[in-house]
Amino acid sequence: MSIRAEHLTYLYGEGTAFEQYALKDVSFEIGDGEFIGLIGHTGSGKSTLIQHLNGLLRASSGKIYYNGEDIDQEGYDRRNLRSKVGLVFQYPEHQLFEVDVLSDVCFGPKNQGLSREEAQVRAKEALMQVGLEERFWDQSPFELSGGQKRRVAIAGVLAMQPEVLILDEPTAGLDPRGRDEILEEIAGLHRDKGMTIVLVSHSMEDIARYADRILVMNHGEKRFDGPPREVFGHYKELEEMGLAAPQITYVVQKLREHGISIPEDITTVEEAKDGILRLLKSEKAKWSSGQIVGKAGNGE
Repeated sequence: MSIRAEHLTYLYGEGTAFEQYALKDVSFEIGDGEFIGLIGHTGSGKSTLIQHLNGLLRASSGKIYYNGEDIDQEGYDRRNLRSKVGLVFQYPEHQLFEVDVLSDVCFGPKNQGLSREEAQVRAKEALMQVGLEERFWDQSPFELSGGQKRRVAIAGVLAMQPEVLILDEPTAGLDPRGRDEILEEIAGLHRDKGMTIVLVSHSMEDIARYADRILVMNHGEKRFDGPPREVFGHYKELEEMGLAAPQITYVVQKLREHGISIPEDITTVEEAKDGILRLLKSEKAKWSSGQIVGKAGNGE
């Protein structure tokens, strides 16, 4: 599986006095099994970009290729594309509408032409994937908590068995526990199923923790594209774009300014902990070695 964007440009109000670039000459490729973090300030083009990846928006110029095929070519099956590239919008629970959870998750597979029985098998598997217990399946989705509704909405996309799952701020509005649970379920899909994930988020900590690679958008243009260590190393440039690095990055910089030789490319609390422990062990080893030398010099 691969998605390739070549010189993608999109204009709002094209041909009018209000014409404005939402995307400008954006190129990148997403490979099979990657976990991509997509970041950028409000209005940077993130949401516009992800809607091009499954054909909801058509580029003003440039191309999108899915598995080597131009999705804008005549006769291309965009409906099938949208079952392969699943998109979960921000606050997806606003799109829930069926009388019970299971029926809601069955909606997508039924639209794919599956029988009622086949759709239910898919729906039950998807609900288990997102960790929603069976006791909730016959309840109205509107009776569930915010985090549970979010799980149902994500399950509705998973039931169509996409190869790529794109999530636009999937934890928006959730409490910390609900946020962590949703992110762990998404990480599990990547880890256990090998699913390609594109996660749009304003949380640099979440992006640093889960993403293998980060795309940074600014005023419709791609500014950075690389692993978290590399991208967050440009924290001063990110600040100029209205973004930031994870908080631990700034802590590490302060420690280094005070002469503590911890690696500067740390992006998560776990990495910082490991780095500090290694440093302490190293210093302890040096101290012990010095004591031994001192004793030897005294003839002991």
